[in-house]
Amino acid sequence: MKYMLRAAAGATAMLAAMPLFSAPVMAGPAAAEIDRIDRLVMADSDRLTAIFKDIHQNPELAFAETRTAGIVARELQALGFEVQTGIAETGVVGILRNGDGPVVMYRADMDANAVAEANDLPYKSTVRVTRDDGTEAPVAHMCGHDAHVTWMLGMARAMTQMKEAWSGTLVLVGQPAEEPITGAQAMIDAGMYETHGVPKPDYFIGIHTAPLPVGTVVSAPGPLMAGTDQVDILFKGIGGHGSMPQMTKDPVLMAALAVVEFQAIVSRTVTPQETAVLTVGSIQAGSDNNVIPATALLKANLRWYSEATRQQMLRGIKSVSEGLARTYGMPEDQMPDITMKGSSTPLVNDADLSARLGGTLSDVLGEDAVIQSFPPATGSEDVHLLLGPHTDVPFTLLVVGVADPAAYRQAVSEGKQFPFSAHNPNFMVDLKAIPEGTRVATISVFDLMRPEAP
Repeated sequence: MKYMLRAAAGATAMLAAMPLFSAPVMAGPAAAEIDRIDRLVMADSDRLTAIFKDIHQNPELAFAETRTAGIVARELQALGFEVQTGIAETGVVGILRNGDGPVVMYRADMDANAVAEANDLPYKSTVRVTRDDGTEAPVAHMCGHDAHVTWMLGMARAMTQMKEAWSGTLVLVGQPAEEPITGAQAMIDAGMYETHGVPKPDYFIGIHTAPLPVGTVVSAPGPLMAGTDQVDILFKGIGGHGSMPQMTKDPVLMAALAVVEFQAIVSRTVTPQETAVLTVGSIQAGSDNNVIPATALLKANLRWYSEATRQQMLRGIKSVSEGLARTYGMPEDQMPDITMKGSSTPLVNDADLSARLGGTLSDVLGEDAVIQSFPPATGSEDVHLLLGPHTDVPFTLLVVGVADPAAYRQAVSEGKQFPFSAHNPNFMVDLKAIPEGTRVATISVFDLMRPEAP
C-alpha cells in the first residue's frame, strides 16, 4: 500500500500510552467469545511470529510471490479450506463453508517493495533479485504485507477452532501485486468469481499496517485513500557523443525538464481545494558518462479523489511531454510514449460497516484505542477492486498500528508524526503487533459471522 497517514489532531500523545490487550468490557454473550479469541490468539503467538519472520526474511516482488502463496495455500489447506491457487499467477483463495450465514471475504496482500532494509534485525531481508528488465533490485517488506499474511493465517486458525460459534462462508484472499496497483484487477480479470467460483460476499474487510502504536486501530467511514495511476513516459531522442550534444537530440534533458514542469500541472492548473499529487519516482536513461542515450524513461504516479482532477493531470503530462519533445526538435511521429499501468479508484469505506466494526473494537480495545474519524490520505490501495462487479457489497479497510509504543512516544517527543513511514528502509513491524493484528482480524470477522449478527 502506498500509504501517507495523517494522524487525527491531538491523538498522538493519547495513542502513545495505549495498553496492549486491554481487558474486554463487552456485555452479554459476546464477552466470553472475545475472551476465547484472546486465548486462542495468544496460544498461537509463537507460531505466528515464526511465520512472520520467515515471510519477512524471504520477500517477493509483485507477481513473484510464489513462496509466500505456497505458505498461504498450505496453511489454509491444513485448516480444511477449499483452496485455489494460480489466480492471476500467484493469487490464492481459500473458502471455508460452515453452514448458513453471511459470506465474509477478507484480503491479505503478499508482495514486498524494491527497498533495501536498514533495520538491524536477526531476520532482516538481504534479498536481491534481477527484474524482467535486467536491473537488480533489493527486496524487503517495508509496507507490512508480511504482517497482513500472518494476521490472516492466524485469524483462519482461530476461526476454525471456533466453528461451532459462527456460521456462514469465510473467503480468504491472498492477493499479489498490491504495490504496483495491479493485483486485485488481475484476479478479477482471471475470473475469480466466474471461473474460480468464489461466492459473492455479503461483507468485505481488509486490514493494513500503519506507523501508529501497537494497540491502535482506525475504523473510519467515507473516503480514506486516494485514487492512483502509475504512468510511464518514454522520451525519444537521437543519441550520440557527450562531447557533441549539438549533433544529438537529448532525451535526458527533455526528461529532466519534464520532472520540473510536471509540478506546475498541480500548482498552476488544479484548484488548491482538490487533492492532487504528481510524483516522479524513477528516471532511467543511459549508462555511460560520455554517451547521450536515445531514450529516457520517467515513471510517475498520480493521486486524486476527483476524476476531473485525474484527467487534468493526465492531460498536463501529455501536453508537457509533447511540448518538450517538439521544442527539442523531435518529429510528430517520435512523440513520447505514455503508458498507463496500474490504476485504482479512491477507496471509500462503507459508513455502516465501519461504524459497526469500530463500535465492536471500541468495546473490546477501549474507546481511546479506536479512531473512528480520520482524514482522507493521499496513499492508495487496490483492495476494493477485488469486489469486481459487486460494487454494492459493504467494504471497509481497517488500519492497525504496528510501531513499538516506546519508539512512537520517542518520535512524538522529537516533533515527528511517526517513527517511520511505509516504503522507508526503517519501516518495522513490532513483534507485539503480530498477535494484536491477528486479534483485530479475528474479532472483526467473527463479529460479522456470529449467529446473533444481523
